Amino acid sequence: MLRDARVPRALVEKPAEFAGRIEHDCVRGDLLIEEGRVRRLLAPGEVVDGHSGFDLAGRVVVPRLVEPHCHLDKCHTVARLGAVGGDLHRAIEGQRRDRARWTRDDLRERAGRGLDELRSSGCGSVRTHIDWDTDRAPAGSPPLAWEVIGELAEEIAPHTVVQRSALLSLEIFDDRSYVSGVARLLAAAGGVLGVFVLGQTHMARRLRCVIELAERHGLPLDFHVDESLERPPEGLEAIARVITETGFEGPVLCGHACALMNLEGDALARLVETVARSGLSIGALPATNLYLQGRGAGTPQRRGITRVRELHGAGVTVAFGSDNVADAFCPVGRLDPMHALALAVLTAHLDPPFGPWLAGVTTGARRAIGLDPQPIDGARTADLLVADTTHTADVVRGVPRFALEEFLSANAAGAG
Repeated sequence: MLRDARVPRALVEKPAEFAGRIEHDCVRGDLLIEEGRVRRLLAPGEVVDGHSGFDLAGRVVVPRLVEPHCHLDKCHTVARLGAVGGDLHRAIEGQRRDRARWTRDDLRERAGRGLDELRSSGCGSVRTHIDWDTDRAPAGSPPLAWEVIGELAEEIAPHTVVQRSALLSLEIFDDRSYVSGVARLLAAAGGVLGVFVLGQTHMARRLRCVIELAERHGLPLDFHVDESLERPPEGLEAIARVITETGFEGPVLCGHACALMNLEGDALARLVETVARSGLSIGALPATNLYLQGRGAGTPQRRGITRVRELHGAGVTVAFGSDNVADAFCPVGRLDPMHALALAVLTAHLDPPFGPWLAGVTTGARRAIGLDPQPIDGARTADLLVADTTHTADVVRGVPRFALEEFLSANAAGAG
C-alpha cells in the first residue's frame, strides 16, 4: 500500500471504481497494490489487512512516459555539422551530407546515448523514425541505422519497447514493387510504415497505395505531414479523407501538421472535424517546429506548432514528442517527452490544470502509437513513476521523477 498518493484523474480509466478524494486535477488517497498491480484508492478510514505501506507524502504517481516521435539515427550530430541553420529543406540537405559518417560504431554510440536519455526521462515506450534512403537501401536490404537501432532495442527489451518506423517519401509509392518489398521487411521486423507528405502531387492515389500496403501487411502508419507554414494543410486533409473512405482502422499517427495554423474559422473547424472523424492521432513536435518554421530575415512572427487546443477539444488524440535533438533539424532540444509537453504549454498556451495534458505523454501517446493505453488503474508497479512533487504543474515543469519500484527500494527504511 502506498499511503497518501496523488493520481491525475485523466489517467484513470474507471474513476468511479478507483475512488479517492478529488483535489484539483488529481485524486488523493492510499493506493492499494495487489499482485504487483494497482487496484484502487482506499476509502477514508478503510483498512486492508496484511498490507504494510510506504508514505508518499502526497507525491504524484503517473505511468511511464511515451516518446511517440524521435529520430535516433540523426541525434547528437550537431557538433560536426557546421553552419546548417535554416529551414526544413536546408536541414534535410545538411543531414544528408552527414550520412557519410554513419558507421556502425557511430550510430551505436549516438542512438545508444539517445536511448539512455529517453530511459532516464522515464520512458517505457519509444517510436523512432529511421530514414530509408533509396539510393543506398534496396527494398530487401534495410539501412544500417535500421539494423543498429534494432540491435539496441533487443538489448533493452522488454523493459523499454522501441518501435522502428521506416521513413519514405510519398512519391516513392509510385514504385509498387519497391515499396511492397519494404513493407514485407517491415512486417517481418514488427516495424511501422512511415511516410513524408509535403506538397507532392497525386496525393490521394499515392496514399491509397500506402493504405493498401498497410492493410495487407498489418502495419501501423506514421506520417510526417504538412511540416510547413507556407502551404495549406492539404496533406493532413488528404490522409484523413482517404482513411475515412477506405475504413482503415490504423493506428495512424500524423506528426507536425504545422500547416493547420494557416486555417481559421469555419475552414479550420471543418478540417478538424474531418480529422476527428477519421480516428487518426496527431503528434505535436514543438522543439523542431519552433526552430525551423516561420523563418525570415529577423525574429519570427509565427509559432511552429499545430492547432493543439482545437484538435484536443474535438476529441482528437494529441501526443507530444521530442522529434529532433542536437542535429541539423534542431541544434538543441532534449530526448524527454515531458520537456516537449512543457514547450507546448508555452507555445500553444496550454493552461493549468495540466492533468488532462499528461495523457499526451502517457496514456494517449501509447494509444497514438498503437499500444494499449495503460492507465493507472490496473497498471503494473514496474510501469509507474513517482514525481517528487504534489502538483501536476511541477510534473510538467520537469521536477525529478523516478521509477516507482526504484523509489520504494531506495526509501525502504521509511516504510512500515
